[in-house]
Amino acid sequence: MAIEKYKLEEINQQQSNDHKRKFEFVASTVKNVEDVLQKLIDFQVAIPSWALGTGGTRFGRFSGGGEPRSLEEKIEDVGLLHQLNQSSGAISLHIPWDIPENPNAIKALAAQHGLRFDAVNSNTFQDQADQEHTYKFGSLQNVNKAIRKQAIEHNIEVIKQGVELGSDSLTVWLADGSSFPGQLNFRKAFQNTLESLEEIYAVLPDNWKMFVEYKAYEPNFYSTTVADWGQSLLYATKLGPKAYTLVDLGHHLPNANIEQIVSLLLMEGKLGGFHFNDSKYGDDDLTVGSIDPYKLFLIFSELVEGMDARGMNHATDLGWMIDASHNVKDPLEDLLQSVEAIQIAYAQALLVDAKALEAVRESNDVVAAQEILQGVYRTDVRPIVAEARLRAGGAISPLKVYRDLKLRQNLISTRGLKTVTTGL
Repeated sequence: MAIEKYKLEEINQQQSNDHKRKFEFVASTVKNVEDVLQKLIDFQVAIPSWALGTGGTRFGRFSGGGEPRSLEEKIEDVGLLHQLNQSSGAISLHIPWDIPENPNAIKALAAQHGLRFDAVNSNTFQDQADQEHTYKFGSLQNVNKAIRKQAIEHNIEVIKQGVELGSDSLTVWLADGSSFPGQLNFRKAFQNTLESLEEIYAVLPDNWKMFVEYKAYEPNFYSTTVADWGQSLLYATKLGPKAYTLVDLGHHLPNANIEQIVSLLLMEGKLGGFHFNDSKYGDDDLTVGSIDPYKLFLIFSELVEGMDARGMNHATDLGWMIDASHNVKDPLEDLLQSVEAIQIAYAQALLVDAKALEAVRESNDVVAAQEILQGVYRTDVRPIVAEARLRAGGAISPLKVYRDLKLRQNLISTRGLKTVTTGL
């Protein structure tokens, strides 16, 4: 469902005077505002296909209505987001939840909405109806070679699906681990997983990347075979130059210093990308920036500094993706909020005076360092983000347009109130 251009322009026009006043005020304080605007326009965040429906908890799932019933409708929903914010120009698919029946037709539909296909994601954390062996006791780590082979072949099939769609990266997240002491031989589990990943890595196209995701716990609670960034880095280093660590902001133990982690991974050339979300207690998969926006800003500060130090392209050299579950919000509203939170943190990080910060660090002026960072963080960059959207052809306020045009109600009238998104 596309928005008629004149309707978008009408709502923008209603806000234009107020927006112009706010933008001109903040722009007058920013030396490199045009450079910041261009970087924001270039910056795109991939939307996961599994986040377009209302997620569940272990107690239940509460549909919000109008959910996409097919991959085609998921692409239409991401296209709607992209039309509003001009920063959601990619979709990340989860296989086998979203296997295209006709890859060429799916590619054409995505192109029609201005979308490309980001990383494809394999699934060995649950059993599928037609699979021969169960992953109850692990997949790539399993003591049973036949089960490992089944998981390897699935990942290879996911790569083939990605090649058809024009993707260039594979994300591997494993639920493998153990729930009780003595259940698992840690060294054998690591070695089995490494050998399995090596077989998958061997069939990666030359221009592809493999993202090795980690998670401290859940669904296994005693050990996880890829539990933290160190273990992921160890796998990525052993696998080779096409393997990288993927950071999910919720996949850490409480109070982990994620900004330090990404700084070191960048330094080693092994940071592949991000799954953005937020959390209060664990892997909560909440709206990006809803709990700790300052931490998000600090992470982006390290990213900008580290990428600039390596001469990297902010928009293309890392994978920027959202990974969230929407239990009580309209998923599309939630995703609009998440993308904007990412853009705000990125814009703030672009305003940090790196030379001034490094100078006070060299003199051990802790107070001045804090003032530099917090001064930027307290700058309201929302008008700059809105201006970037406007210049790119999007909405000054995507959420306002979404609500004013009653887009969720329109989706419900088209798709029905009881639809359930594929994969959920």
